[in-house]
Amino acid sequence: MKLGILGTGQIVNTLMGIIQKLPFEKVYVLGTEHSRQKVEDMVSTNHLDGAFFNYEELLNSEIDTVYVALPNFLHYSFAKEAMEHGKHVILEKPITANTSELRELIALAQKYQVMMVEAMNIHYMPAYQKLKAELPAIGRPRIVSMNYSQYSSRYDAFKQGEVLPAFDPKKAGGALMDLNVYNLHALVGLFGKPEQIHYTANVERGIDTSGILTLRYPDFSAVCIAAKDCKAPVSCTIQGDTGALCVDQPMNQITAWRRLTNDGHEYAFAVDAPEQRHYYEFVEFIRMFDQKDSEKMKEMLTISLAVSEIMEKARNQAGIVFDNDR
Repeated sequence: MKLGILGTGQIVNTLMGIIQKLPFEKVYVLGTEHSRQKVEDMVSTNHLDGAFFNYEELLNSEIDTVYVALPNFLHYSFAKEAMEHGKHVILEKPITANTSELRELIALAQKYQVMMVEAMNIHYMPAYQKLKAELPAIGRPRIVSMNYSQYSSRYDAFKQGEVLPAFDPKKAGGALMDLNVYNLHALVGLFGKPEQIHYTANVERGIDTSGILTLRYPDFSAVCIAAKDCKAPVSCTIQGDTGALCVDQPMNQITAWRRLTNDGHEYAFAVDAPEQRHYYEFVEFIRMFDQKDSEKMKEMLTISLAVSEIMEKARNQAGIVFDNDR
């Protein structure tokens, strides 16, 4: 894979920590003139292959794949242009601002015969995969609860009147899109799409700063909580009629979990010497793209589409409208 990275934000900086461990053929970074020094330092420090400051020039270079790690509202337009140039696309979460954008990108991927996936690392984490395999051990699911509440320093600025992308409806921000997306991917990856959902959100200036999403499946109920305006212990509990699975980490960082039984026993699982959380997904993306594994791509896009549909319905219930929706 010859990768072009779009963006220099926190998620890209995290990826840089393992960039040399991943089997890329080439890696380039796209920046702006405003971020030129930062981009050049990133290239030098991490021994990358070069930088671009014009998207058209990057798309006309030797790269075969684009990693879109830009603010949410830009995902669709940059991915579309990449596909029109015959490039494969990895989209940072949330994959797009709304479902119509995602459906169009799926159609474009088919039209141009390119690969596309969402960079949602949960599905590729060994501890999550082991957790999924362990589900039969707790019997029939009855209640699932997930809480990803993380006070954002940007909320301080928001309260003072400064609206940064994380809290900007014009840029597809909010707690649902930023944090509850992880809960939803974990839930849908384990149990599929729910029958009904209801979103109760704390909305300030047109954006959800926190919220509670309840989801109904045929035989059980789930609740996904996410907050950027307050803090709580991060947790996930899957309760069955013969036991429970407990995770005390964010699902996108899962390395361990516990299984509790009704008779009082406890079993623990932990990944031995886990890799950094982005390692597993990019190893799989490289394999998928190199082998043109369209079946695996369709499987993952089915999850992405289900999550996108849930989030859009939730936003509609809360009266949250993005500029991308107009």
